[in-house]
Amino acid sequence: MIKNNWAGNVRFTHTEIRYPETENEIQNLVLKIANENKKIRVIGAGHSFTELCKTDEILMSLDAYQGIISVDKEKHQATVKAGTRLKSLGELLFLYGLAMENLGDIDTQSIAGTISTGTHGTGTSFGTISTQVIALKFINGKGELISCSQTENKALFKAAQVSLGLLGIITEVTIQCVPTYKLLIQNGREPLNEVLASLKERNQNNRNFEFYWMPYTNTAWTKTSNIAQEGELDKDSILNYLSELVLENYSLKLLCEIARIFPSLNKTVSKIMAKNVPTLKKLNHSHKVFATMRIVKFTEMEYNVPADAYEEVMKEVMRTVNSGKFQIHFPIENRWVKGDDISMSPAYGRDSAYIACHVYHKKDNRAYFKALESIFKAHDGRPHWGKLNTLTAEDVATIYPEFSTFNKFRQEQDPNGIFMNAYLDRIFV
Repeated sequence: MIKNNWAGNVRFTHTEIRYPETENEIQNLVLKIANENKKIRVIGAGHSFTELCKTDEILMSLDAYQGIISVDKEKHQATVKAGTRLKSLGELLFLYGLAMENLGDIDTQSIAGTISTGTHGTGTSFGTISTQVIALKFINGKGELISCSQTENKALFKAAQVSLGLLGIITEVTIQCVPTYKLLIQNGREPLNEVLASLKERNQNNRNFEFYWMPYTNTAWTKTSNIAQEGELDKDSILNYLSELVLENYSLKLLCEIARIFPSLNKTVSKIMAKNVPTLKKLNHSHKVFATMRIVKFTEMEYNVPADAYEEVMKEVMRTVNSGKFQIHFPIENRWVKGDDISMSPAYGRDSAYIACHVYHKKDNRAYFKALESIFKAHDGRPHWGKLNTLTAEDVATIYPEFSTFNKFRQEQDPNGIFMNAYLDRIFV
């Protein structure tokens, strides 16, 4: 059977795929695989651009294992099945008057896949989504059901919060939520030099701030969100849907195709995109504001760099892009995240900036990503685990202070390596 990820850059043939519906089914399957000396990987929405889920043996999907298990309204905590997609989770939590503290701009992923890759949103007061997790359960490589939390097996928990699926198959995730809240998001077109000169103030004075730089231009597409106590919620109308679907997706797809067929027009396409940056305001419940519709497919490299190094890194990125050596036009995304204490989190031990670079999925990304990765690595960069990178085990051991601790837990929880694959062998062996 053939499987591919969302972007289509990872394609593989597996022997079978399983869709367990209960934790007991997951455990029995892992025990069977361990006894037969086989290997297994779990796939969610396939939104990782790396080969994390690639296997030529057994593939597991948790799509049939979704939903809320329990809610503690007083503590604002919810325990959910690991396969629950973020979009569904937002709606389910809302029914209990709860919401996730912060989210990224895509909500198709499963909660397990989200935390296992260190996925994040933006806002200097917020960590990655994994920091909202306060307890986990997973089936390890020996078929054992393991529980860990901030108070139980804490060292193991810190390894499990961002695990790349290497400790076991996550079955339950307990999230520290907050009461529901409304967000007002404002998108606008602004001069890049003014945005760069005011980054500190923008991050300090707003709940969530990020921006996209349009290559070869002095244009930034800014996105700013703040809690709104008052105001009428935007209606989910067909007009709003068509605007996002047609204007922000199919128009972009057309421009991407033009730039692919006529490489000399990449700069022109970027400038057209810069002139047509949408200016809008949107007020709604938080889970309806964070995510944006993504139809145009691309491949992506995203690196975390120390927040203090961001200015110099971005200057080097801009010089490289503006050199004209690479036929690209996709905007470069810039976000900020609070540091954490999670072993394999890119934000471990430091407040961070994330710089994400995209290439239309029908175009070769290798030379462009190689050039940018060399900049990131020179500034102690660490990749988002779901995004493309060329790291080796030696690299990872150097940039992650807790790598040896994590690897020790990996070997203890999965002594026979049933959750490993070729990509992970490159990083952890």
